[in-house]
Amino acid sequence: MPHRTADRAAENHTVIGGETTAATPNASFTTFAEQARACLPPGLALATAEDIADMVALTARLMAIRSTASRPAEVGRCADVIAAWLADNEIPCTRMEHEGVPSLLAGNPAHAAPLALLVHFDVVDGADEMFTPRIDTATGVLHGRGAIDDKYAVAMALVLCRRCLRELAARGRGAESLPLVLVITGDEETGGRNGAFRALPHIRADFCVALDGGAPGSVITREKGVIDLVLTARGKSAHGARPWLGENAVDALVRDYEALKPLFPAQYPGLHSGCPPEGAAIPAADHWHRTMNLGLLHAGTAVNQVPGEAVAHLDVRYTEHDDPQRLVADMRAAVQGELAVTRMEPLFVTDDTPWLGRLLHCAPGAAPGCAHGASDARFLTDLSMAGVVWGAEGETSQHTDREHLLIPSLVPVYEALLALAREAAETTEPQGQPHRAGA
Repeated sequence: MPHRTADRAAENHTVIGGETTAATPNASFTTFAEQARACLPPGLALATAEDIADMVALTARLMAIRSTASRPAEVGRCADVIAAWLADNEIPCTRMEHEGVPSLLAGNPAHAAPLALLVHFDVVDGADEMFTPRIDTATGVLHGRGAIDDKYAVAMALVLCRRCLRELAARGRGAESLPLVLVITGDEETGGRNGAFRALPHIRADFCVALDGGAPGSVITREKGVIDLVLTARGKSAHGARPWLGENAVDALVRDYEALKPLFPAQYPGLHSGCPPEGAAIPAADHWHRTMNLGLLHAGTAVNQVPGEAVAHLDVRYTEHDDPQRLVADMRAAVQGELAVTRMEPLFVTDDTPWLGRLLHCAPGAAPGCAHGASDARFLTDLSMAGVVWGAEGETSQHTDREHLLIPSLVPVYEALLALAREAAETTEPQGQPHRAGA
């Protein structure tokens, strides 16, 4: 089957190991593949080593595209590059768009398969140099925006699908027998409502792996839910030279904020009096309890003014032990000001499924874990689609100016997903219908 690796340059230069190298259109990302091979462990199967080298080269190519929410044209261009790669490798792809956000459904042309992979190609913004990917071969690290969140995952999903298609072709079977459907979206960093939320209902799968978190040794089966709230406290404005004529809204806001803390006893132990609130959790080493963070604070317009209004933006995370509606009601009862919910997202908890055991069997040393952040995996809950969040190692560098990917960590994740896909291929019927017997 003809194919073409992702070795076409998206920029006029690239940085390898800290050295800037001029790049011809076909040289830049080939160099990334060569450098990636030097980072892989010895004894790796040749086909797997070549796949991962291609994966790193494709990741670097996507990283050079500044696909942030503030640059919708670049988000679209990134989708174009991915779609072109799929076409080059004869992988079926359907493009959909909602409110200007592109998503791609690829793999099995029926959009139905035993396994789904959920990935995203949008990124958060950063300094200009973050969009010039570079490899440090001494440490085996790929640096730059999107290295771990989440462009490596896009590349892994594509290369895995190509590998499965080639293996099927060698047995005289085509794309209709692919055990994979890929959901590739462009707005995870801004909530996923126009991407995964819209795209996932168009697929059928027994098990979905969201390649957007975890680590090779930690398969995420639980993620906290999210509640964003705005707390508004009001006072009476006055001149800063005569504060006795006013009522400082900041004072009222601080009182309300302090009144909320006892509702989060595991985060603020010792603040509640008498019996702990319903659902109170004992502080745990893994911090698997509800939390509250005051992320933004606004008050006043001048230093010589007593502010008449103060506003705090709160980020609450909750677990399966909490009732989010009851928690919001308790928070409103605790404050004197106004408390408005601006966003409420469900938590993600893996359904009981034999696919989790199969994945863990394919990934020796991996174990179930939990995560405090949220991902597009939460949309699986309402669809009753079993799944996990998993991926390579980035040492929690997502969204930072030191974002990076440990290239060797691609190996166990890719090998496990390939083994799982091969197992799933044996249950995939000709029209791409996932075989649910025993699932």
